[in-house]
Amino acid sequence: MVRDRLSRTTLSFPHPVKSQVDQSSVGLAKAQKLAQEKQVAIATIQTDLADFAIAPQSWDGIISIFCHLPSELRTKVYRLAVMGLKPNGVFVLEAFAPEQLQYNTGGPKNLDMLPSLATLQQELADLHWEIAREVERDLLEGRYHNGTAAVIQILGRKQS
Repeated sequence: MVRDRLSRTTLSFPHPVKSQVDQSSVGLAKAQKLAQEKQVAIATIQTDLADFAIAPQSWDGIISIFCHLPSELRTKVYRLAVMGLKPNGVFVLEAFAPEQLQYNTGGPKNLDMLPSLATLQQELADLHWEIAREVERDLLEGRYHNGTAAVIQILGRKQS
């Protein structure tokens, strides 16, 4: 799993989450606490995504929730993520869209870290799109992430 600041979301999925990768020790500690509360085991890996090796065809699913990276690093990480998916593996993403800059509800202020849907579809071109959309939705994610937000939602599947 690519960095996920919303651990409670991923631990609520109907399929078990086995690993969580994050640069933040605080985020990983929260994930471990929630996993214990839900009586599931997860491995946590604290690393910078620039240094994280994603082995080819080794992941059933990779989830990226509000993981905003500079374009150069994002392109590299997403290329490796697609290669890291097993056949029929899924890539799930929710991220702020460039239009998020007009809202004051969170996310980076650097446009380079806010790719468009078209850019993401190009970077993740080897996936089959089950969902690929830009939407406005209400966020209720803590003190700094409340209100209307412009987001991109993707569910892509690696073909066998």
